[in-house]
Amino acid sequence: MPEGDTIHHAAHRMRPVLEGRVPDALETPHPRFGADRWPEKLAGRAIEAVDAHGKHLFLRFEGGRVIHSHLRMTGAWGVYRDGQRWGRSARRAWLVLRAGGHDVVQFDGPVLELMTASRVRFDQRLAGLGPDILAPELDERRFLSRLRADDPTRPIGDALLDQRTIAGIGNLWKCEGCFDAELDPWRPTGEVSDEEALRVVRLTRPRMEQSARQGFQARGPAIYGHVGRPCPRCGARIRARGQGDDNRTTYWCPGCQH
Repeated sequence: MPEGDTIHHAAHRMRPVLEGRVPDALETPHPRFGADRWPEKLAGRAIEAVDAHGKHLFLRFEGGRVIHSHLRMTGAWGVYRDGQRWGRSARRAWLVLRAGGHDVVQFDGPVLELMTASRVRFDQRLAGLGPDILAPELDERRFLSRLRADDPTRPIGDALLDQRTIAGIGNLWKCEGCFDAELDPWRPTGEVSDEEALRVVRLTRPRMEQSARQGFQARGPAIYGHVGRPCPRCGARIRARGQGDDNRTTYWCPGCQH
């Protein structure tokens, strides 16, 4: 699943193409949008802002209209110069915006909806999101408040994936953050101190910020996907097993994560 850094990177690439412009064309080629008439509803409206919160991306149009996207496991955003080959087949495009000599394309959905600005503000899925780990200023107090309101027996690794606690962290960054902080992702949240929890997000945030700016990590994952390999810190073998209701594979080092 694309994580918060991927979504913020997409927003960074889209802003200089879309913000302050009326799109030259807006197309919704997927059959599910055939009766929705988005091109007519958004005709002549400039895009005032492109912003992200966690794994959610928003295109804010004049007149209080907002396109909301969540890519889940399958979706992707692409920004291409005129004539440049798209990263996926045109048959997989759900939304195409043409502006500034570029095509901005959302492929494979699965959450793509046209909303009013007021509905965005009051939508429970969105209003319930925790603080964005990539916000200009991380609201650490709110993060801790949400964390402590959760089930104290829940493993900290699983709690960090809950977008109501902190938005933007996915399975890769959960594993890497717990490793960087030398924290056992299986420890119950109630046994994790505030400082330990903050250490995870404080160490994860700069790496995600760099990925959001550049679209890649300066260094690859230390343990994610490396089951059976020696830990780069202590040499013990990396382990992996499913965690939480979604059984997301958690990677950790039994030797140095306590």
